[in-house]
Amino acid sequence: MQKQDSMTARDNAAIARTLNEALPYLTRYNDAIVVIKLGGHAMGSDEGMASFARDVVLMRTVGINPVIVHGGGPMINELLARLGVESEFVRGKRVTDAETVRVVEMVLAGEVNKRIVQAINSAGGRAVGLSGKDADMIVCTQTDPDLGFVGTPSEVDPRLLHSLFRDEMIPVIAPIGTGENDETFNINGDTAAGAIAGALRADRLLLLTDVAGVKDGTGEVVTQLSASQVREMTADGTIAGGMIPKTETALDALAAGVRAVVILDGRVPNAALLELFTSHGAGSLIRMDPAN
Repeated sequence: MQKQDSMTARDNAAIARTLNEALPYLTRYNDAIVVIKLGGHAMGSDEGMASFARDVVLMRTVGINPVIVHGGGPMINELLARLGVESEFVRGKRVTDAETVRVVEMVLAGEVNKRIVQAINSAGGRAVGLSGKDADMIVCTQTDPDLGFVGTPSEVDPRLLHSLFRDEMIPVIAPIGTGENDETFNINGDTAAGAIAGALRADRLLLLTDVAGVKDGTGEVVTQLSASQVREMTADGTIAGGMIPKTETALDALAAGVRAVVILDGRVPNAALLELFTSHGAGSLIRMDPAN
């Protein structure tokens, strides 16, 4: 019995110490805007989704304005297969024809979006589900005619999001946009998150993925990078494959006014909280080059 009491005391002391160390960061991020791209592991399991939702509610409780932008590729693939819709690929990328974009919107703005909203609300938050089409938040141009209805954001109107912040709501956004001729466009989730973060001049853009961060030539995660270092690592091939579009998103977001971008492992429990509220952070933090 004494041993159990002793362990409890140690646990309580550790919790108190963690809260004490987090205090400066809680103050630092008061009223900050943090855009989070949710994908990968956290979306794949109920446990991961519930944990992520609790983290987001905690952020809102301590005064942060979180914005969630999500993907949903595996869910889209599953429904397309179930409906017997065969996909065509050009240079390794799926062609999104009129039939496919309807399925994409159905999955992203429907099933996936509402699952995240429900998880946040169940955790005590007040989330509202949106797509980039709502209030013409995201207007797109066609990325590549060969890819069909795939869009690149050309305009992002953040006024609706600011209205939701004032009401202490948590926006959850599906990466679907509107074309200049009222077309519906599918947008890469990272790209949409970066464009929204830039329009909001967000303090942080967190790209939750299934890797630990940007790695150097030895395979070690680089915890802090400047924009010029990212360009150098891309040019020499250290940054390659699927990490290239993520770092490109980071550089675009920084150029648009985002204070810092972090690429981090969404499989790690409470990864976003570790990044925001601890001195060591999580993943790879990318900033603009310091002024001379």
